[in-house]
Amino acid sequence: MLAAMREPILPDLLQPGLSLVFCGTAAGRRSAAEKAYYAHPGNLFWRALHAVRLTPRLYAPAEYPLLPALGIGLTDLAKHHMGNDDELPRDAFDVAALRQRIERHAPRLLAFTSKAAARAALGRQAPYGLQVERIGDTRLFVLPSPSGQARGHWDLGPWQALAGLANAKA
Repeated sequence: MLAAMREPILPDLLQPGLSLVFCGTAAGRRSAAEKAYYAHPGNLFWRALHAVRLTPRLYAPAEYPLLPALGIGLTDLAKHHMGNDDELPRDAFDVAALRQRIERHAPRLLAFTSKAAARAALGRQAPYGLQVERIGDTRLFVLPSPSGQARGHWDLGPWQALAGLANAKA
């Protein structure tokens, strides 16, 4: 079956008017099993959102559908594959489809939740922080991965900088 015809492992949480969309590489196995973004208990995503005050309280992964009310959306580069980045096939990332989704919904900011996601989307290594490229009018930002497997690279600082940009008036 063609990937375009299959249901995504996790649905996009996108709509016009969002301030911020987070983009990961692919759903992890726990997220796929629970049908919720960033569901592994070792993942710091939800704790980081709350720590930098992007959410008013600590949300559980299953509550991800509540994020658009806060101006936040979610997507992945690989909608039809799951697992760790090193387990994904070479053609798992659909950058063209991501660009189309972002151009259509036009959030103010798109934040890649890892350097791997940013590298796949941008075609180059990218430092943490705001990037020079844009997708349409959407500004791009690179974050340290919240995955428990990337704990050695964890730094809340870029997440705080992102929150400052997201909370600033357009």
